[in-house]
Amino acid sequence: MPSDKSWISKPRNTPEYADGLRQFLDFAFEHGSVDGRVIKCPCPKCDFNKWQRRDVVEEHLILKPFPKNYNFWYWHGEESNATVQQTSQSTHIIEYNLQHQDPMEVMINDAFGFTRNNVNEPGVSSNHINREEIFDEGHVEGHNEDYIKFYELVEDGNQPLYEGCTKYSKLSFLIKMYHIKCLCRMTDKAMSMILELLKDAFDAKIPGSFYEAKKTINKLGLNYTKIHACPNDCMLYFGENEGLQECKRCKSSRWKDNKKKQPAKILRYVPLKPRLQRLFMCSKTAESMRWHSLEDPRNVRLGLASDGFNPFGAMETNYSIWPVVLIPYNRPPWECMKQTSFILSTIIPGKQMPGNDIDVYLQPLIQELRELWYDGVHTLDSSKNEIFKMRAALMWTISDFSGLGTLSGWNTYT
Repeated sequence: MPSDKSWISKPRNTPEYADGLRQFLDFAFEHGSVDGRVIKCPCPKCDFNKWQRRDVVEEHLILKPFPKNYNFWYWHGEESNATVQQTSQSTHIIEYNLQHQDPMEVMINDAFGFTRNNVNEPGVSSNHINREEIFDEGHVEGHNEDYIKFYELVEDGNQPLYEGCTKYSKLSFLIKMYHIKCLCRMTDKAMSMILELLKDAFDAKIPGSFYEAKKTINKLGLNYTKIHACPNDCMLYFGENEGLQECKRCKSSRWKDNKKKQPAKILRYVPLKPRLQRLFMCSKTAESMRWHSLEDPRNVRLGLASDGFNPFGAMETNYSIWPVVLIPYNRPPWECMKQTSFILSTIIPGKQMPGNDIDVYLQPLIQELRELWYDGVHTLDSSKNEIFKMRAALMWTISDFSGLGTLSGWNTYT
């Protein structure tokens, strides 16, 4: 077994990396190969899921970095549970058995704040706590429901899509289908028909309708809130006005169809606190949220952008819908302006632009921002495995001149 693994962190164009990679391939094909011809490729693209020949693995690991934390070659024949490093003061176990985790398992753990940091590693402070301690101390509200959702998702993640299926679980298939639905703009009805067909044709362990599938997906915290609005943009049926049946200002009915109780207008609002908490709970984004070395790097700085667009892609159709997007500036500059970092906060319905009445629709967001500024919310930082009180502040807005006039109420025309 090669003892020196420092080459893993070397640049890939150095002789040290080339020699180390050769030793790794020799070891892996001797101990971790089924037939001596292929091994599980550890490159980021294959991610231990694809069996490749030696020349392919070598090419992949030259073009892509070798996993930095893969110092114990569990998938390639290394049998010991941990390696031990002697220091002048004491002996510490520093490298642990790295077992490949299913992406669904990682996603579920991140969604509910579970971490793998359950051992006393060197340098880990004593105020680090586990998930059970978080619940016992009452930092997370509704934790009993969290536990129920967690175990239900784990069960769905472990259930094969059909008997003998090893590639997809019930959960991973539903999430993949939901992703396709969003990218291809499929209707709920079309999605239900596809799910019903697949369930009938392959005896798949999936819901027979999209309505039932959403119940599973929503457990991950991907849902939003529907808030009824006055059709003339006068008010929201929100807070103290939630129980009203007509607008306090223009006396318009709350309902488009009073018998079926169909609301005349609906604001779709995505709660902000859970989204910001998720950024610190997710193992992929927690460290980047502390990128700025300031007095308290975990206070969240936000920017707000909003503009109207025609969702139908047809100029002859007169319709304007206004999304409100938040950008967390805690992350590095090369990450914070990527589309994947944007937080969709509010979808203001059309048919006409809200104009100066946009403040009516921003009420839920403003309320949460006030609470985050004055009170904060207890949040788990998965990178440090500790609880802190997260606060947030809106620094500025981003818009063109017409959007500036709408957001500020100023006249931007000459």
